[in-house]
Amino acid sequence: MKTNRPLLICYVAIVLTVLVIFMGGWTRIMDAGLGCPDWPGCFGQLTAPISQQHIDAAQDNFVGVEVDAVKGWIEMVHRYMATTLGLLVMLLVVMAWRRRRQVGYPVRLSFILLLLVVLQGVFGMWTVTLKLLPPIVLGHLLGGLLTLTLLIVLAGKIRAMSNTGHRSSHRSSHRGLMRVAVLILFVQILLGGWTSANYAGWACTHWFSCIAGQSTELDFATGFSFNLEADQNHQGGTLSQSARAAIQMVHRAGAVVVSIVILLVGILALQHRASRRPASLLLALLIAQLWLGGANVIYGIPTLLAWLHHVGAVSLLLCLLWLKSCYREEIRYE
Repeated sequence: MKTNRPLLICYVAIVLTVLVIFMGGWTRIMDAGLGCPDWPGCFGQLTAPISQQHIDAAQDNFVGVEVDAVKGWIEMVHRYMATTLGLLVMLLVVMAWRRRRQVGYPVRLSFILLLLVVLQGVFGMWTVTLKLLPPIVLGHLLGGLLTLTLLIVLAGKIRAMSNTGHRSSHRSSHRGLMRVAVLILFVQILLGGWTSANYAGWACTHWFSCIAGQSTELDFATGFSFNLEADQNHQGGTLSQSARAAIQMVHRAGAVVVSIVILLVGILALQHRASRRPASLLLALLIAQLWLGGANVIYGIPTLLAWLHHVGAVSLLLCLLWLKSCYREEIRYE
């Protein structure tokens, strides 16, 4: 059996993209986004400082900047992974160009992916040079999610071309709901990214009143304004408590909407034999994600739980896309 190399590379790229997004979340949660104050290197080197001599040299060359080797390595590992992903996407583009005369091959999509990955590199640079400016951080997260989604679409198109069996369309009245669910989850993940970028996770310690026994002012206009100072360091957040509280409460409201929609999608999907497995996993992930969200509020957003909440959100998206593919079509082999 002949190996489908583009499909294999695409699968590897998908796995690596998931790991890059996970690592990006860990970098954010560990406050390592500025672990390297320059780009693409780290304190003028290709690696983070290792020896005391390197640390001393970095301190001399970057006066006023804290040299934290651990945070530097977290940031650089994230960059190494992202660079490897970029090389894989370039390889997919080369393969697509060689197959440009093959009818139906997704050449254009391959080039769009390359453009998106290049743009991601630019946003990665801006994240450092603009010192974690929240709109840039949010754009970087959006780019990662779009890269993952387009890679999954690309894999589906390449796989469809390689199937020689009979294909029968699997139409469902729930396909519209699936699209809405994916869109709403996308928005909710971005709300989580905006919450993290503005360090708003600590703004509220109670589920319904933000702070128990207190009436908290919610400044939505400031909380969701992109008009932020680009020349200041945004690590630790620069918004007022009322603005951060508004962000946090909107994110929680979004969680309620997402939960209702995904619960409905999961229950409907359980009625179809072909989609029971992803539907069951989707509902299990939803329960785990709700528990993690509550635990983060109760325990004050500990590092591990915060990262697992990030992982859970991306896992929900992956499972929802898997479920969507079950609704899109069924492949039967004769």
